[in-house]
Amino acid sequence: MATKNKPTQPAADAPEQEAQDVDSMLAGLLKTMPRLAEAGEQGVAGQRCGSVAIVGKPNVGKSTLMNALVGQKISITSRKAQTTRHRITGMHTRGASQFVFVDTPGFQTRHNNALNRSLNKTVMGAVGDVDLILFVVEAGMFNQADAKVLALLSKEVPTLLVANKLDQVNRRADIAPWLQEMQQRHAFTEFVPMSAKNAKDIERMLGICEKYLPEQAWWYAADELTDRSEKFLTSETVREKLFRLTGDELPYTSTVVIDKFEEEAGRGKQKRLLRIAATIVVERDGHKAMVIGDKGERIKRIGTETRVELEKLLDAKVFIEMWVKVRSGWADDEARVRSFGYE
Repeated sequence: MATKNKPTQPAADAPEQEAQDVDSMLAGLLKTMPRLAEAGEQGVAGQRCGSVAIVGKPNVGKSTLMNALVGQKISITSRKAQTTRHRITGMHTRGASQFVFVDTPGFQTRHNNALNRSLNKTVMGAVGDVDLILFVVEAGMFNQADAKVLALLSKEVPTLLVANKLDQVNRRADIAPWLQEMQQRHAFTEFVPMSAKNAKDIERMLGICEKYLPEQAWWYAADELTDRSEKFLTSETVREKLFRLTGDELPYTSTVVIDKFEEEAGRGKQKRLLRIAATIVVERDGHKAMVIGDKGERIKRIGTETRVELEKLLDAKVFIEMWVKVRSGWADDEARVRSFGYE
């Protein structure tokens, strides 16, 4: 049975010193990590470029971290597990350094169907050939699902323990002993307690990652943000709105297929116009009714919110049509999983 080493709640009269700066608390601990000292000593001239995989169990904030590091929304987010289903690359270029971040699905342990096997294959492929791994966990917590992801990581690749959601920890003093426990589990190169929603923490994270980038030419143009197509980003945006507006009602075995993605010249001040047709695929008739909603209100709202976000993201006027189709058992049919764009 999974267990969580969760920090205890503070007493009502807990002294303010317990909220002291995490970095100063951990100074002594970090001095015991020789690989950390070595990592920053390799100063080189010229361009740097390298790949950084972001891995962890579902719902630890990987996609939020990815978007913050890139500086723009590339990977969709929601409270629902399995929101990210693809290997998504996002680039951030600053100064002489180019970071190539790879967001991965949360490693799945609950259901052994074709979809989950595909997602886990994506995770394992991402961690095998990168320059740095960010292993993301919730600060102060570690359970069996975290352990299964940790077991996948190569000891040959530098790995940072990213203790995310630090803002949700009430007793910061509890983090130091927890980090000592984590150091026994894996030879982490560095510990990075942080919140992916904190701009200063993101800037600090970029500075830490930068020293692990090899000296080599950039792989992408300086202004590129992702290697994914606009059609892919459209399907992901629809799926995000679907999950956000259905909550826990709709099972995770729902997906989106883009049937039409056509671009036309804009009119007047409009740069361009996109005509999009999307199909939401569910497994049961009851799920279809759930997505459509009373008198079609829910699917109308999904369409409206998708259109508004895409017009900002793609800098275009967007017309989008949506349908809902039932494909029973698709998530356990390997051929159909592949046909829907999963690896």
